[in-house]
Amino acid sequence: MGVTIIWDHQVPTGLQMPVGRRIDLVLGTSPGHADAEGLINGYHPERNQYDARAVLERVLFMKRRADSRDPALLVVTHDLFIDGCDFVFGLARPSTGCAVVSLARLDNAYYGRPSAFDDLADRVAKEGAHEIGHLLGLEHCADPECVMFKPETLDDLDRKRMRLCPACRARLRDGPSGEKC
Repeated sequence: MGVTIIWDHQVPTGLQMPVGRRIDLVLGTSPGHADAEGLINGYHPERNQYDARAVLERVLFMKRRADSRDPALLVVTHDLFIDGCDFVFGLARPSTGCAVVSLARLDNAYYGRPSAFDDLADRVAKEGAHEIGHLLGLEHCADPECVMFKPETLDDLDRKRMRLCPACRARLRDGPSGEKC
């Protein structure tokens, strides 16, 4: 089974290769890459954000159109939210094999800091590996350095390392019946 990363046309050029390589390092799966088709759903003008659940419906549509059963991660520049949360870095729906990650709050510029390509690539890879991990059957982890730790802030995300903890690595290797974090 492969994993496909679908890149929105507004994502900065040059992220695909470093992000794909880092995700491969973490999960041991070399993702394929595709360009997003058309526009995404779920824009809420009063929030100036997209509903991540509606975006996942678009990912499912793209997968069906491509006749793909493999997990797919859409990377967008748009700010995402879900009901009950002001924002999310990303969201996965394992039942459909679909996930989304937003660059909006992963970029230093959002916080008034100087932009740094390496910071952005590192964060997209961590959050991408996290969401793909959910699609592969992993749950959130209590280890704050594990990619499967659920970050609430950018600092939480930056504190994570580009790796799975031993328990998550074993669970990925052994499947859902493996040890839980």
